[in-house]
Amino acid sequence: MLDYAKVILPKVSFSKHLFRKELAKCIRWVEPSEVQELHDWCYQNFKDKYPDVLEEVFSGVAA
Repeated sequence: MLDYAKVILPKVSFSKHLFRKELAKCIRWVEPSEVQELHDWCYQNFKDKYPDVLEEVFSGVAA
């Protein structure tokens, strides 16, 4: 599912609302062991565009 997230998120990044929705879904779908990798990948690719969305969505994830 992590690979799926890496395909989907760039495709929906044109819309902040859609990006937030899909990111939250991806976090639920990936294995718990992959959440940190998803976090790191998202911050590498979207921190300049949606830093508030990343912080909001990942703040709800248990570290």
